[in-house]
Amino acid sequence: MTRSGSGPAIGSHRAPGTLPIESWLLIGRHRQQALLAALVAVGIMLIVFPMQQRDTGTEVDTITAGQAITTTAKPKPATSSSAPRGAAPATAQPATSEAAAPAPSAPPGSTPAAAAPSAQAASAPPTVAPATLVPAGTGPGQSLRTTGTNTVALTFDDGPDPVQTPKILALLDKYQVKATFCLVGSQVARHPEIVRDIVAAGHTLCNHTWDHSLTIGKQKPEAIQKDLLRTNEAIRAAVPGAEIPFFRAPGGNFSDTLVQTAYTDGMVSLYWQVDPSDWDHPDKESVTQHIAKVTKNIQENTKPGSIILSHDFNQPDTIKAYETLVPWLQERFALGLPTIPPVASAPAASPSASAPAL
Repeated sequence: MTRSGSGPAIGSHRAPGTLPIESWLLIGRHRQQALLAALVAVGIMLIVFPMQQRDTGTEVDTITAGQAITTTAKPKPATSSSAPRGAAPATAQPATSEAAAPAPSAPPGSTPAAAAPSAQAASAPPTVAPATLVPAGTGPGQSLRTTGTNTVALTFDDGPDPVQTPKILALLDKYQVKATFCLVGSQVARHPEIVRDIVAAGHTLCNHTWDHSLTIGKQKPEAIQKDLLRTNEAIRAAVPGAEIPFFRAPGGNFSDTLVQTAYTDGMVSLYWQVDPSDWDHPDKESVTQHIAKVTKNIQENTKPGSIILSHDFNQPDTIKAYETLVPWLQERFALGLPTIPPVASAPAASPSASAPAL
């Protein structure tokens, strides 16, 4: 219904006890009053919503507080009864939803912090013990094949021999030649006095294992070291403080491990360039033939820098051959001792072992 001469009635359909909309518009014209009205409205909402959740499902009547606002509550969902106090029913989730949800994935290109150590461990190369650097020889396992100079070196293995070693010592003394004696530990223990004679004459000592083991190069470093130390201890029991700069593997059966272990104990491995096989006596070979064979082999194969292998233990024919060889060699070469070369340099790092490119 309308009044004559005026516009239609406004707000006549409002709920009892509430302000007409025109009053709210007038209030909003003033900033301070509008802000206060907004704060009051928010406060009323914070009070009304918890009251709605505690309700059993009935609608909430219009509430007025200071300035009244009309609010109608909707029926709560069935699952909202277990929601925490103050939680909005529209956003409530079942109890099992979070437990079943997968963990959020890492952003593309990133690595989870917990997985980083495992990834590094998987990509890290296996740890390998570095090899011991030894003097750079050209024989097996970098043992010395030559003297490193023009000097020719005479070496005698397997002694000391109570009969033959004194004979070769006398021959060398006659020509004032120094040689290297590779001693077997068990023989040293039997004849320590001959070891003293060797050292007193100015010759050089060489470790030749305890019992002339032809397989020592296949043993583990601990077993190798035990054998070599036992032999050195026997030598130094005969000659306290004796220097033992060289080691020779019986049969020349050097391995990298053997050469490195000997060097760790202070000994450079000594191979040879000339081998007359003076230890080999075929059944049909006479003494004269054997001496001639040994002599010829050494004369034909010796050159500047050669290391000559011979044996004084139980080899009387070798001593006879050297009665000819010592003066012959002395006329043509400088006779003396091997020179220890510098330690081999470490190999250059491969590109893959260097730092990764940036």
